[in-house]
Amino acid sequence: MRISLHSRILIGGALGALLGIAAHLLLGDDPSLQRFVTYVTGPVGKIFLRLLFMLVIPLLFSALVLGVAGMGDPRNLGRVGAKTLAYTVVVSGIAVLIGITLVNVIRPGDGISPELRQQLLAGAAERSANLSTAAAPATGMDLLTNIVPDNPVKAAANGDMLAVIFFSLMVGIGLALTPTPAAERFGNAVEGLFEISMRLIHVVLALAPIGVFALLFNLTADLGYEILAQLARYVFVVLLALALHQLVVYSLAVRLLGGMSPVVFFRGIQEAMVTAFSTSSSNATLPTALRVAEEELRLPPAVSRFVLTVGATMNQNGTALFEGVTVLFLAQFYGIDLTLAQQATVVVICILGGVGTAGVPSGSIPVVAMILGLVGIPVEGIGLILGVDRFLDMCRTVLNVSGDLAAAVVVSKGERRAPALQEAPA
Repeated sequence: MRISLHSRILIGGALGALLGIAAHLLLGDDPSLQRFVTYVTGPVGKIFLRLLFMLVIPLLFSALVLGVAGMGDPRNLGRVGAKTLAYTVVVSGIAVLIGITLVNVIRPGDGISPELRQQLLAGAAERSANLSTAAAPATGMDLLTNIVPDNPVKAAANGDMLAVIFFSLMVGIGLALTPTPAAERFGNAVEGLFEISMRLIHVVLALAPIGVFALLFNLTADLGYEILAQLARYVFVVLLALALHQLVVYSLAVRLLGGMSPVVFFRGIQEAMVTAFSTSSSNATLPTALRVAEEELRLPPAVSRFVLTVGATMNQNGTALFEGVTVLFLAQFYGIDLTLAQQATVVVICILGGVGTAGVPSGSIPVVAMILGLVGIPVEGIGLILGVDRFLDMCRTVLNVSGDLAAAVVVSKGERRAPALQEAPA
């Protein structure tokens, strides 16, 4: 029987953690263990991370260009497009702020002894050297001005991801505004780049069991079993943040902005939620979401089809929340205090990452790796996250799909629609 990829990643992570703990208890500071990490598991983990970094620029560029261009001519979108865009930005921002607030209050990354943290941070800094050359902006004004690149190629080479994101958004807008044969051919080329990037991500993730084994072995060989307590607290914070956003924010949105009972809403989207949880893919859930919107929620097809199709790529609230929680958790884990400008950078990239992240399983992993490198957090910490990512991916996909359907309800308010959209009997 063929073992699924996420099962192999889980097995690889478990073996790496158990063997690393055993090595930590039995060998301690033995030089042979240090040589094994330096010459075997260390390079393996670094190569895996570099493969992820290699795909960040082409994936993010192509996904953002296609996502923005796919909204159509901004001059013709009218109030439907404006409401969709406003909802996406505001609700994604709320999702990120919920996650970041919970991380700062609960602090799941704390608890490691100062001695072990210093040892881990020193080793991680050495092993993650040259993974990212981007420097964090010194002030908020620097952050604002640096968003606009004077040379997008230079920005990409320097790892200035905010500038790359801005350039990608501009290209997407330009593509939507240019209905010419040449622009259409360029759009097809960008779509080809996106498909190639996604295929390569699947190839890289096929190596994830080995990469996760190496990364977790390195971490647990340094820390022992202490790392498991932080991991459990991290999972708890992610699930709590997802639940708050799902039950509170979406309920308020559909009630106050969409005029629909939250009970009716969640009862109507049950099938889409189950499909999202089982597939971990917003794109794979799209056909079910479209049917649910029209048959269960009685939304106008013209509006729901537009909002859900765009939302499958652009309205990834769960992904944005997950990325924010993960970055701040790993910052706490490594004992790194992020400045206000750096946290603002994380918030902005997470919101835009919800637009540029592919709606497929583990599509956010390259973006998380990019953000870690951008704000100076050792990227190898992502190995700790990958061990539990499949389950969290299933949960955040439910939030993504629920958010798309909530957006469809909100945007439909005020548009021509069926009477059944109003309050339905409980």
